Amino acid sequence: MTFRQVDRDPQFLLPPSMHDWLPEGRLARFVVEIVGQLDLTTIKSAYAGRGSRAHHPEMLLALLFYGYATGVFSSRKLEQATYYSVAFRYIAANDHPDHDTIASFRKRFLPELSSLFVQVLLIAQQMGCLKLGKVSLDGTKIKANASKHRALSWKYANQLEAQLKAEVAELLRQAEDADNSERPDGLDIPAELARREKRLEAIARAKVEIENRAKQRYAEEQAEYEKKLAERKAKEQERGKKVRGKQPKPPEPGPKDKDQVNLTDDESRIMPISGGGFDQCYNAQASVDLETMLIVGQHLSQNPNDKQELDPALEVLKTLPQSLATVDTLLADAGYFSEANVESCQQETILPFISAHRDKHNPKLKERFSEPEPLAEGADCVEAMKHRLQTQEGRALYAKRKCTVEPVFGIIKAIMGFRQFLLRGVESVRGEWNLVCMAWNLKRLHVLAA
Repeated sequence: MTFRQVDRDPQFLLPPSMHDWLPEGRLARFVVEIVGQLDLTTIKSAYAGRGSRAHHPEMLLALLFYGYATGVFSSRKLEQATYYSVAFRYIAANDHPDHDTIASFRKRFLPELSSLFVQVLLIAQQMGCLKLGKVSLDGTKIKANASKHRALSWKYANQLEAQLKAEVAELLRQAEDADNSERPDGLDIPAELARREKRLEAIARAKVEIENRAKQRYAEEQAEYEKKLAERKAKEQERGKKVRGKQPKPPEPGPKDKDQVNLTDDESRIMPISGGGFDQCYNAQASVDLETMLIVGQHLSQNPNDKQELDPALEVLKTLPQSLATVDTLLADAGYFSEANVESCQQETILPFISAHRDKHNPKLKERFSEPEPLAEGADCVEAMKHRLQTQEGRALYAKRKCTVEPVFGIIKAIMGFRQFLLRGVESVRGEWNLVCMAWNLKRLHVLAA
């Protein structure tokens, strides 16, 4: 039997030319090529040019893009990958930026990276891979870099505050008491006082945040209450008699017992998650092109439901360059349905396909191939949309929603492995979600180009 020779002392560990390290057509090569076409003037101009020579922004940016596209998000793991992964080593040009450099670059230039999102879309158009038309909108809850067990409710905050204040008073009494017989062995009164004072300061900050949120909620609920009263009064004047039903209930000011804030990331929110239960999350939104599955619009919010997310999505789509063409059709599930949202689409000359209810699975054969009755004259935009969704053409178009935007979220979470934000604070998290969406677009564009 003959075997291959085991030679651990070769003349070259890798080929002399870095272009021989990776075969043609690999994602790492593609990312480097695309980053080389981006305008990084704002990032480059931020460097002062003093001290030792800095790592090139193109290399660091390509490292982040490829890392997020392949499931390597931590700056420490990115640094390690430049030693042990041929693809990362190729991107880093056989250099090894340390994790502090990578983390600082990501945190420092998150705002500047937002403009690169559109640049990637323009490159996709130049490659002949993108032309806007129909988009599918959806959202997904992504876990914040905080535990839900670090959340503090208004009721518990008050109880804990009273307990800690009582303990502080007792510790001060023991400190002043000349008789130490009641003092437990090993009790360090200054350390115990400092610990409780620190916790009381954290509770005070949490209570202020809860009160501010309660004021904002009350203002919104009061406006909605006054709107309902005005509508009810208008109906009574129109009909000449009182409207049946209960009067709208006025909102109650002030925090509620279950109002809470997270002590680790106070800008994240408790949200319901798929599969049941709740977690500390952010609501990440994406508008996906039906033809290419490229993300053409993205934003992130603290709202637990999607009904308030359609207008922000339309604002993002409006800012896209006209050279990309325009969005003419929008698909969204029942979570986005409201009369106001349908009207918003109409005002932007976008044809909405927003389900008014959750569709049941396995419809009967007659329902699948039947056509609705003709649309009544004078029907409003909501009735017209419901009629469109009942037609065979409308059902076929709406069915494309769940095979475009939902797979994007599935691949981002299951294949790319992005299930939790690394950064904290809503602005930083928005920048990281933008980074994730650009990484997805590069990954998808690499497939489309091939």
